[in-house]
Amino acid sequence: MRAGRTTPVPVHLPDGAAAHVHVELEDGTRRLLSQSDDWTPARTVDGVLTGRATFLLPADLPLGWHRLVAEIGQSAVRPAFTDEASLAVTPDRLELPASLGRRGWGVMAQLYSVRSRSSWGIGDADDLAELVSFLGDQGADFLLINPLHAAEPAGEMTPSPYLPVTRRFVNPIYIRPEAIPEVARLSGPRRSLVQWAHEEVAASNESTEPIDRDAAWKAKREALEVVFAAGRPRSRQRSFERFRAEQGEGLERFALWCALTEKHGPLKDWPETLKDASSAFVANEARSLSERIDFYAWLQWVVDEQLGRAQAEAKASGMSLGVMDDLAVGVHAYGADVWSNPEAFATGIKVGAPPDMYNQLGQNWSQPPWSPVRLAHSAYAPLRDMVRTVLRHAGALRVDHVIGLFRLWWIPEGMGASEGAYVRYDHEAMVGVLLLEAQRAGAVIIGEDLGTVEPWARDYLASRGVLGTSVLWFEKQGDGWPLQPGAYRHLALSTVNTHDLPPTAGYLADEHVALRERLGLLTEPVEQVRAEARVERERMMTRLREHGLLEDDPSERQVVEALHRYVVRTPSALVGVALVDGVGERRTQNQPGTDLEYPNWKMPLADGSGEAVLVEDLPDNVRLASLLAAVREELGR
Repeated sequence: MRAGRTTPVPVHLPDGAAAHVHVELEDGTRRLLSQSDDWTPARTVDGVLTGRATFLLPADLPLGWHRLVAEIGQSAVRPAFTDEASLAVTPDRLELPASLGRRGWGVMAQLYSVRSRSSWGIGDADDLAELVSFLGDQGADFLLINPLHAAEPAGEMTPSPYLPVTRRFVNPIYIRPEAIPEVARLSGPRRSLVQWAHEEVAASNESTEPIDRDAAWKAKREALEVVFAAGRPRSRQRSFERFRAEQGEGLERFALWCALTEKHGPLKDWPETLKDASSAFVANEARSLSERIDFYAWLQWVVDEQLGRAQAEAKASGMSLGVMDDLAVGVHAYGADVWSNPEAFATGIKVGAPPDMYNQLGQNWSQPPWSPVRLAHSAYAPLRDMVRTVLRHAGALRVDHVIGLFRLWWIPEGMGASEGAYVRYDHEAMVGVLLLEAQRAGAVIIGEDLGTVEPWARDYLASRGVLGTSVLWFEKQGDGWPLQPGAYRHLALSTVNTHDLPPTAGYLADEHVALRERLGLLTEPVEQVRAEARVERERMMTRLREHGLLEDDPSERQVVEALHRYVVRTPSALVGVALVDGVGERRTQNQPGTDLEYPNWKMPLADGSGEAVLVEDLPDNVRLASLLAAVREELGR
């Protein structure tokens, strides 16, 4: 139910039996519910004449997870009994925090791509802390990063942050080993082992070749094994134990899955006896792998601490929101979530998207969907636990493909992406759970509502205080011309581009057309697609001149800045600047519709001349400074 609204609850019971219903609140207190008139006629159900009594949940119930208890008196057909249900009292809507003011702005970055000279070949939590510190000094309110969800702990690591093995826990590849307090206590030989592991990958920090996650994780894992084996002081051990107890069975099952994957390889290759997480065979394996389970639980504690420090640094530097996490739409079919809780997922189904102008063949994301029936039966526990954990150290959350809370494009196995169908979810419950956990965390929610989204769904999300997503190149009038700034939504995060398009410098050069042509993704003649792209670009340049943002014969940098000024002139509550646009990068991070055909999610941050850009370089990057200054000027800051 939504807080502030009196909500009726029907109770079905043998006709003529008495009923009393109360709520057991989280704090242990009880509230007896009043009964309202209900003249619904009794009907026979399974041979029993069954009536209905209606009770009223009062509007002043506090937000939270409560229990609803019905005590049914004795009847002619059944002795007295008690029934229970979960009750989630959710916010009617989320309000933007007062610290944000009327509007806010921030930067968007793929964390793995943003490295420093001390990184291990991939951006990590320490780089995140340095980045938010710099951006906070620039006046930014947030930093939106890619999903940090966990990937495979052994073997080849899936590059895509949107195809994790679980959405609840974090990829330990984002740990900075030297930042673990116990490293300072290591003996000389043990510390040398950590340093040697770092030296294996340190040189790659300044390379612009695709990031090698497997090499980075191999080196980090070697170092982390040394630190873990050295032990912890008593106070630190107690802190680890408290974290473990707080995360409960979810963490234990995830750590067990990691240990089993390390021993047996990918889930699809496991012995059949181990594919049932609740089997006695798995319990036996857990006993023999207890030390490895401890290690993988410890990794989660360590990365949680480091991400907590990054968010603390963001807030200390003046950011009103700080880190904005990203929530992927689903998980890997052979991942920890599916193994740990298979009942929550639909079998024989994958999730994707129908064809659209940018992905004309449709998309199959190879992820199994949650079963809407099982979610309801579990009181949405998988959704609740996931959101609660993701929001531990974030001031905002971007929900990828937010329409997935309403309906998902289900594709039966063996069929093409264009042959799927929409299956609907209880969006009132899904959004309610999301808002309840966000309210408790003090976080803002942004829904990625691009693509095929019914207008009523956007209106519904806005009514609940969930921001939408507007990308300049996608926002058009009915005649195909760019939408005027004043016509943008207020409750939105508006940006020039997105990670599924080339950086703006590349987009202006038609890289989105050239790349799709090279990869064979076009279903229309390339000349036609190029002509459409040219018209789109020329119309946008005309709009910029209409608003006095562009002179004749502008440079690439001037066009990029003019586009961002245009977006800032919208009424959108949040405005985002892609870090790649700030440094002049041209390479695409992700090309939808591809897997191995393109090095998706592997491009390190670089400038337009192909030189690596490190965290230490950002304060002196003239092009970035100019773009951020343009954004602040338009905002009047």
